[in-house]
This record gives sequence, C-alpha cells and structure tokens, in this order.
Amino acid sequence: MKRILVILTVLILVTISCQASGSIEELAPPVESSNNSQPQDLYVPPPEPGSLSALYESTLPGVVSIRVFSDAGSGAGSGFVFDEQGHILTNFHVVEGATEVEVDFSSGFKTYGTVIGTDLDSDLAVVKVDVPADELHPLPIGNSDLLRVGDTVIAIGNPFGLSGTMTTGIVSALGRTLDSLNDAPGGGFFTAGDIIQTDAAINPGNSGGPLFNINGEVIGINRAIRTTSFSNGGDPVNSGIGFAISINIVKRVAPAIIANGYYDYPYMGISSISDLNLHSIEALGLPQQTGAYVTAVSPDSPAEKAGVQGASANGDGVPVGGDLIIGIDGIEVQQFDTLLKYLINNKAPGDVVTLTVLRDGQEITLEMTLDKRP
Repeated sequence: MKRILVILTVLILVTISCQASGSIEELAPPVESSNNSQPQDLYVPPPEPGSLSALYESTLPGVVSIRVFSDAGSGAGSGFVFDEQGHILTNFHVVEGATEVEVDFSSGFKTYGTVIGTDLDSDLAVVKVDVPADELHPLPIGNSDLLRVGDTVIAIGNPFGLSGTMTTGIVSALGRTLDSLNDAPGGGFFTAGDIIQTDAAINPGNSGGPLFNINGEVIGINRAIRTTSFSNGGDPVNSGIGFAISINIVKRVAPAIIANGYYDYPYMGISSISDLNLHSIEALGLPQQTGAYVTAVSPDSPAEKAGVQGASANGDGVPVGGDLIIGIDGIEVQQFDTLLKYLINNKAPGDVVTLTVLRDGQEITLEMTLDKRP
C-alpha cells in the first residue's frame, strides 16, 4: 500500500509539474537584458514583532524532531529543549521501547540521545543529549493556569515526518482528563488530569512537541488526538480535538525526572464518575448536581484510612451510598476533574488535605494524608 501511495504521489507531482510547465510555455518569451548586471539578492524584511512569523522564527531553534528505533521498527515524534544542560522533553509513548533515539535540530545538526527518566502518569520522558552549546535554545516556559478558553495556541512539530510544521488554533477546553499509561491496582489505569483541549491540528509525529501561547511561551506538550478518521496507511487523522499536557504539571514533573528518574504523584485511592447526568443524580438521590461522586475506595488507601465511603450496588445495580466530595481545602469541587487538577498541581505525597463530603444529606469534614501512587 505504501508503495502504491508513493507512486500515486509521484504521479500527482509530475502532473502538477507538467501543468505548470504548460502554463509557463503560454507566456511571452522573456526579453534578454541588454546589460551584464548581476542578479541581486532578494531582500526579505524581518517579521512584524508579535506576528506568528516572528514567533515561529524565535522558537523553532528550540524545537526538535525525534526518530526512534526498536526491535518493532521505527517511529517519529517531536520534542523541545528544556534547559541549557541538554535535556529534551517529549512524550513517553514516543520513546517507549526504543533501543536508539535520534534527536534532530532545526539547524540540521543530529545526535543520539539517552532516555534518563519517564513518567507514565502524564506521558512524559526526558532525553539527554550531548551537543555544542550553540545548538541548545531552551524555550520559554509559560503558566497554563493563565489560559482561557478561546486563547490562541500554536503547535510546532514533526507531523508525518514534516519537521518544523506550525499549526494554529485555540484553547477549546481546560481541565480535561485522559487515561494515563500507568496501571492502577485492581485493573484499569490511573487518570491524567489538567489536560488542555485544542483544535490546533495535531497529527502523528506531533506527539511530544510544544504547544505555545501567543507570546511564544510553552503552555503544553502535545499528547493525543481523538478521532474516528484514519489515513490509508492506518494513521489517525486530526479531527479538531487534540490534547496537551499542561505545562504547570510539566514544571513539577520534569525537574524530578531529571534529578531522580521518576516523579511521585499524590494518591487518594478513590474511583469516581467524572460527570453525572440528571438521570444518575436522581437515581443516586444526590442532594446537589456538582461534586465528585465516590464509586469505590481502594483497600488500605489514604481514602479508606480517612473514612471516605464508596458506593455499593443496590438491587437494580445502581452504585448507591457513596460519598459526594464537594470541597477540598476550602476549594469547591465541581466534578472529579476539578479535584484531580487541584491535587496534581498543588499537592505531594505526605501532604494533608481536608475534604468536605456530603453523606446521607449531611455535610462532614474528613482529613486525609496523601500517599504516592503505587
């Protein structure tokens, strides 16, 4: 199939070339110059300050393309320079299982890198390279808490192997959750929180690359897309729903990976339904429509020790009787996503949090000492 696609592509290019040649031949023949003047270099003015062109030119030196080789074959992704010590950030799934990692800079310089640490919960990896100092252009880091839905965002990366590709869009939503790549006790996966949703075109190869705000600051790392469309080669195709890891999580995780090779996330030990519909709220008899409804509590977890109560199925199979968490440390919990975002961005194992819980129509307060994810 790939061979056929290549042949078709060549044919299309040839056709376009022929059409272009035909149109040129219809033009009047050029008039030869009567003097021997030398051709002059075309002057291209610098980009307007604050323009997308200026952003591109200033940030591209810090964006890298990543090629990986493994026993299963090869792949490609994106990344960016995090610091002057040669640490490159990308996605864990880009380098997973790699026996060899190649890092390509926009200058044309190429080198091998070493994966020094990974984080399956947020899908992050740190690759160390040993390169001349003039190849390292750390990108400015922003504050994802300042983002608003509707803000302009820009992705630069290596989609389908097309290095240095820039696409633009907006912040479509904030505080999304995705399954992490980290197995949870009892099955399933832990949840990755504080995810940025964007409609900027993100395609295979963009993974691990930076998502910028209009000021040229990295506010996220592109991670995944949601789509039902696929190319003839089986690659997922962008549908306008992409997801990026918020940079504020990265600012907590990356230094720990560089120092220790890993990062410990705070752990409560609960399962929750992210967004309840009206039918579920009525079936559960909940006194309000917002909050994180606890469907299960893991054995010997911080939640169990603090007295958090999970649900149990009634005769109709409805998980009733679970606590409804409506606040943490005095902050309102709209849904489970809100709770997770607060924990990931503000807390660490060993910290004590105060939960406000509705149980049997009564508001109670519970203190919980957080542990690390097992």
